[in-house]
Amino acid sequence: QVNFVVCQLFALLAAVWFRTYLHSSKTSPFIRHVVATLLGLYLALFCFGWYALHFVIQSGISYFFLIIIGVEYMHKYCFVFALGYLTVCQITRVYIFDYGQYSADFSGPMMIITQKITSLAFEIHDGMFRKNEDLTPSQRCLAVRRMPSLLEYLSYNCNFMGILAGPLCSYKDYITFIEGRSYQLQQSEANGKEDTKFEQTDPSPNIAVAQKLLVCGLSLLFHMTITKTLPVEYNIDDNFRSTASWPVRFFYLYVSLMAARPKYYFAWTLADAINNAAGFGFRGYDKNGVTRWDLISNLRIQQIEFSTSFKMFLDNWNIQTALWLKRVCYERATFSPTIQTFILSAIWHGVYPGYYLTFLTGVLMTLAARAIRNNIRHYFIESPAVKLCYDIVTWMATQLAISYTVVPFVLLSVKPSVTFYSSCYFCLHIASILVLLVFPLKRTQKGSKKHENIQLVWSKKLEEENLLQKNSYSATNNSFSQKEEVTCRYQALKQ
Repeated sequence: QVNFVVCQLFALLAAVWFRTYLHSSKTSPFIRHVVATLLGLYLALFCFGWYALHFVIQSGISYFFLIIIGVEYMHKYCFVFALGYLTVCQITRVYIFDYGQYSADFSGPMMIITQKITSLAFEIHDGMFRKNEDLTPSQRCLAVRRMPSLLEYLSYNCNFMGILAGPLCSYKDYITFIEGRSYQLQQSEANGKEDTKFEQTDPSPNIAVAQKLLVCGLSLLFHMTITKTLPVEYNIDDNFRSTASWPVRFFYLYVSLMAARPKYYFAWTLADAINNAAGFGFRGYDKNGVTRWDLISNLRIQQIEFSTSFKMFLDNWNIQTALWLKRVCYERATFSPTIQTFILSAIWHGVYPGYYLTFLTGVLMTLAARAIRNNIRHYFIESPAVKLCYDIVTWMATQLAISYTVVPFVLLSVKPSVTFYSSCYFCLHIASILVLLVFPLKRTQKGSKKHENIQLVWSKKLEEENLLQKNSYSATNNSFSQKEEVTCRYQALKQ
């Protein structure tokens, strides 16, 4: 942990230096790629010793698949290999080296690299094999139309800004940052339409970085003071279970799991600040002209702590991983996308049994929450007062359900996890099953069909706009192609 923090602080200083002295206006993309890669590998070597070779081996063999195997099937080979290699490393670390400890946890960075390898493989497959009309708007915007060089590939996977803690970013976003393309300025006109312009000077990330470092400091302080006084393991203490009342037990369950979150807030927010300090992560401007540095942010703390639905919590927790699961699994699954997505998430996280108990429980919770929301929510949104009461009740239920679900994720092993659930008589498991038996999921299925229809309309509209732009501005320079790319991304995000 000390090595991690020291290396991340060094990466923060290196990011400031990188943006100041190796700015895209002062040096070539080649130099920026080389320096970012070498610094990343140095940090990995310092943190994990020769275990860092796994990062290069995993990336190198995956790149071999990209080059040797055709674009029709290489995404499948890369997916199976990268996830399989990660799983083998996790098994050896957990069951051979040190169960339950985080010493030499080289599998952490490999989890991020696995996301990048698989994401890029699917993006290349979308861009170089699939027909444009078969892609969703987001897939079309992220599609990669040419094979990256080995240097670009290693730089994307192993750059110093994200090698230790991520977050995941798309390949096109990373290359755009390295090449120093123009920043987009979004302003809302009086008629409500978006006016797209370009700013030639880089906006300063200093305020955003300072704010995120403040959040890091508060999270670290909270973790070092409060978290240790509220251990999650106390939920399965024999004396506590036998003497505490049910309301007290559920209240402690909530506060103990809430106290376990700041360490993730610290790590992910610091990683985001490092990328911002290097000039990466700029999304644009809001309607008030304020810069937004949340392109690759991994969490939204306020929305997490005040979530009123299971989905809202998941959408704001580990955001980039949720997007990865959606892009490589949920959108491409041929059957039971929710179940497949949770299984992939469990495999990616590691081999501790607690992970699988958490994600299997999460499947039940997600389906039950979706059924309740789609069948009864519309009765409570007409009156503001009634909706406020509904939001309070759903907030309490969501926080309790999340805490109940993730206990095995923290306890890791089967025995303490089953001890906790059995002490609660598997109450929320049974409640979720009853909800699924009582409430139909037909509304959800209709909603998914409606989403598909909306997606199809957006696809056609996007194609028409692109065609008009090509006919009207065929003689424009390269800056217009950059504008078109960012506009496409903005519309996909809006959709």
